[in-house]
Amino acid sequence: MAEGMSWSVTDGDKLTQAEIYGEVLAQLGDKYSNIVAITADLASSTKIGRFGKKFPAQFINVGIAENTMFGMAAGLAQSGMLPVVSTMAAFASLRSAEQVRTDICYQKLNVKIIATHAGISFGQAGSTHHCTEDLAVMRSFPNMTVIAPADGFETGNAVVAAMEIDGPVYIRIGRGFEPPVYKTQDYDYKIGKAIKMRDGKDITLIACGVGVLQSMRAAEVLKSQGLEARVINMHTIKPIDKDAILEAVTETRRIITVEDHSIMGGLGSAVAEVIVESGKACAFKRLGVPDVFAIVGYPEDLYHYYKFDADGIVETVGALLKMEIEEDENWEDEA
Repeated sequence: MAEGMSWSVTDGDKLTQAEIYGEVLAQLGDKYSNIVAITADLASSTKIGRFGKKFPAQFINVGIAENTMFGMAAGLAQSGMLPVVSTMAAFASLRSAEQVRTDICYQKLNVKIIATHAGISFGQAGSTHHCTEDLAVMRSFPNMTVIAPADGFETGNAVVAAMEIDGPVYIRIGRGFEPPVYKTQDYDYKIGKAIKMRDGKDITLIACGVGVLQSMRAAEVLKSQGLEARVINMHTIKPIDKDAILEAVTETRRIITVEDHSIMGGLGSAVAEVIVESGKACAFKRLGVPDVFAIVGYPEDLYHYYKFDADGIVETVGALLKMEIEEDENWEDEA
């Protein structure tokens, strides 16, 4: 569990990411009297409305005016309040990018952004509601912390942990129908510290968001084939856990990244930057949405189409294991 506050939900394994977020935020209102929850007419869809029902005097619905919402959040933060803003990821990271960048990040204001319907989790809604660019956009903003929780339990832990940070935080979650990875919220969660979900020596799968569950499923299939795949839950994209990445490079020499995001600019790119800057080398592949606008369809079908479900991961592992790697134990001398 995240440090700072205990939280609980009933039947958490049956709730969506957004439902757990809404419940945890309502509980946080008892500890942080300066929270102001703001929505742009999506109180029900994002579940921030649960806070509004408990604390109506600290809840603002600006209507369909996302840019105004983020500007208002910046002003409230300047006044000593703790704004929590929720809308769909496409509106937060694309429509309101300028307000998030200049009004909030430039001044390092204490604003928490919880963005729902990220990636292609709302795949049937089409490109206007897909958001495969938000990690790339948000992690490029100075002062911003960027988190992509694996499931509802981790979303609750991330929201609690975000309140302990003085500065802007972006938490992206899916539409909410993804099955849980964890059985409970009671595990060691720290922003910026990756979690080794299972160990392995043949290859490492570094994932975030729904990619963690798909990687765990793939690792089970690989185990039946006699392969040991390490799975790392890289829930924090920025600041990224460099030690976990470099340990994987040294110990497994093969890495695949898995994310519900464009392969350009997101988790895969962040991991690649760490590897390249280290002077070390490994066989490497990014799985996610390629450099295209995603097709329309149900999320599970799209994950399979773009090969970042368990089947696609297993297929990619097979290809990567065929790559020849030059054994070299003297990396440090060459760096």
